Amino acid sequence: MVNVGINGFGRIGRLVLRAALSNPAVTVVAVNDPFIDLDYMVYMFKYDSTHGRFEGDVHAADGKLVVNGNAITVFALRDPKEIGWASAGAEYVVESTGVFTTTDKASAHMSGGAKKVIISAPSADAPMFVMGVNHTEYKKESMDVVSNASCTTNCLAPLAHVINNAFG
Repeated sequence: MVNVGINGFGRIGRLVLRAALSNPAVTVVAVNDPFIDLDYMVYMFKYDSTHGRFEGDVHAADGKLVVNGNAITVFALRDPKEIGWASAGAEYVVESTGVFTTTDKASAHMSGGAKKVIISAPSADAPMFVMGVNHTEYKKESMDVVSNASCTTNCLAPLAHVINNAFG
């Protein structure tokens, strides 16, 4: 089981949670967003203008975001060094604010107990991976902060990779 924290509960953060719910090997245990209160998190997750209404159960209880019975710890902190990821059991953090996109800035999550950080945007210096293109080059032992590139890259790169391999 992989326990995940999400920093930033905007469009990407909410999609990460939706994707995690469809993978039994992943559990989202914490969400941090200093700009969205818990009731609005519930509302935005439940009523997504692009992806439609969430069909499961989502509500707030005891200061936590509860999705399909899974209570998710909610933080509202601006400084990643202050987020207690370990206290919530998060080992991996998805950095989806668009603010902490360098290795140095994203590494701040490790102060709170994260072991690995995945940046959901292009990075100036973190290794970037795109599934189906170069994901096999990831080295778990030495890469603690990585980037999953941009949404445009993730859409275009696999197609360009196939065309390049087939036609040169």
